[in-house]
Amino acid sequence: MPECRIALAKGRLLKVALPLLQRAGLGIDPTDERKLILLSEDKKTEFVIVRASDVVTYIEYGAADLGIVGKDMLMEAESNGIYELCDLGIAKCRLSVAGLSAQRSSKYRPRVATKYCVSAGRYFAEQNRQVSIIKLYGSMEMAPVLGLSDLIVDLVDTGKTLAANGLQEFEKIKDISARLIANRASMKIKDKAVRELIKKITDAC
Repeated sequence: MPECRIALAKGRLLKVALPLLQRAGLGIDPTDERKLILLSEDKKTEFVIVRASDVVTYIEYGAADLGIVGKDMLMEAESNGIYELCDLGIAKCRLSVAGLSAQRSSKYRPRVATKYCVSAGRYFAEQNRQVSIIKLYGSMEMAPVLGLSDLIVDLVDTGKTLAANGLQEFEKIKDISARLIANRASMKIKDKAVRELIKKITDAC
């Protein structure tokens, strides 16, 4: 029976997390993409593959002991039920403000499309800039092009997707990377097993 459970985000983050876990001695077989629960090769650790936005929830409510998630998700969740243990130094990108390269909006209350409503709202409030936030879940680049918004707040890696859609990065809000997080109760109840996993993962960074 597995001693601990780790929540992993689907997609890009999972792809870069797997080599790290392999180096940590926690190799898993990701070949069956339909399986959402996987075991480490030594059968001591269980991995659950969930949406990136759900990793924090799984940790907060104790459905998983540890998790690997982007800092962007932590900023949105604002949860007090978890420990942010360390920066794993993988999946690096940045949360930025972008818009049409031909014009930088000077409207009094520009519309900002984003799925990062908490982070965007906080950023503009700190600058005393009034904006209208529009919640979207994907394809942010289309919003300014189709006139839905004046600006977007989204993750940027190389900037090629922005450029391909005629958009320009205006302001960096924060550098983003993957973080190792833990459930507070697990750190006490499963102290030895959880701390051994933490050491393995951090040593592999």
